[in-house]
Amino acid sequence: MSVLKFVTACALSSAALTAQAAGAPTSTAQSTDPVIQWNRSLLAIVRTPGAQPATIHPTRSFAILHAAIYDAVNAIDQTHESYAVRVSGVSRRASQAAAADAAAHDVLVALYPRLTSTLDATLQESLALVEDGVAKTEGIRIGQAAAQAILSLRSNDGANQPPVPYVFGTAPGDYQSTPPNFPKQPQFTHWRNVTPFALKQADQFRLGPPPALTSDRYGDDVNEVQSFGVAGGTAATPDEALTGRFWNGAIQNYWNEIAQTASLDRHLTTGQNARLFALLNLSFADSVIAFYDAKYTYNRWRPVTAIRAAGTIDNPDATPDANWLPEVGNTTPDPAYPGAHAVISAAAAAILAAVLQRDHLDFAVTSEVLPGATRSFASISAAADEATQSRIFAGVHFRNDLTSGQRLGRDVADFVLDHFLTRRHGHDDDDAK
Repeated sequence: MSVLKFVTACALSSAALTAQAAGAPTSTAQSTDPVIQWNRSLLAIVRTPGAQPATIHPTRSFAILHAAIYDAVNAIDQTHESYAVRVSGVSRRASQAAAADAAAHDVLVALYPRLTSTLDATLQESLALVEDGVAKTEGIRIGQAAAQAILSLRSNDGANQPPVPYVFGTAPGDYQSTPPNFPKQPQFTHWRNVTPFALKQADQFRLGPPPALTSDRYGDDVNEVQSFGVAGGTAATPDEALTGRFWNGAIQNYWNEIAQTASLDRHLTTGQNARLFALLNLSFADSVIAFYDAKYTYNRWRPVTAIRAAGTIDNPDATPDANWLPEVGNTTPDPAYPGAHAVISAAAAAILAAVLQRDHLDFAVTSEVLPGATRSFASISAAADEATQSRIFAGVHFRNDLTSGQRLGRDVADFVLDHFLTRRHGHDDDDAK
């Protein structure tokens, strides 16, 4: 289903912000753009145990948040096409910061109602930094209207449907529950049925099937991960093994933080940030919908199953190891093909390169799962490549999961860039240069 255009002039009730919401540090001065502050706030929420509903993928929240912020800010900035909302009677003098604050608060209160009091308090703290007056009042009105419209647009998108019961197959190659965690059911079995934010349908860029179990390609892929991804192995260098563990977290969180770093490095305006983070998170949300469509179409087993059951297939290159376990211990509870890290990282690199109009960037990344661990890069593509390759060293993916996943991520990002938030006729391109 294509995205609907929602034209509205209505305003919502009062709004609020959140960094405090999940224990995130708050700032007494608006030292960074409100778009970045709200992105940090949602990161704090989804990192808080129990805050994110287990059956709703967090990329949906990020996409709703940043779509609302973008449409609110862009209604004032008026340089690019709206995503889905056109607010009437907008003054170019309205406060973009107040619009972003109000839109973000109302979205997050709707998505995380148990945090309302904290979000309300954080909003008041943020709005106190905006000078009182007509511009502030008008900005709040615009932000509230944008939030209400985006929330209405997504209210029946299928995200709240119960997961689809999954029946594990028994044939070689079929996805199986993975040791040592052995979950009862794989995750997000219903997510392929969620309405995309930009794509026409979940299978718009569906990949072809993974390599046949009898192929040389499959044999090479199994041998690679069996050697380099085994727990306590010696084929991978210590740094490669560390890489597998370093990136073994929610990959979209890493990339939202990388985008924050890139924005601050390039001194982006509020309007530029609103567009960057909207493009990024719309792409992430649809990438997740698309890769779950592929995962539950092909239902390919994970390396730990493939290696332990290698004797059940007719491939002389595959050698069984009944006790093999991956470097990171537990395997993500869903089918292998394609790899989520590859899809998300490829989409992120494409969006950032297009908006920033550059690949070079000296930056450090903090691990989601190894406290205090950081890795440094000289380019966005280098980080994307390492995040992708890390899944082999983690022991949870075959190489073809990753190369195919990269293609899917680029396809989704290119579609979003070509068809959404595009520059309005008569305005110079204001992407960061």
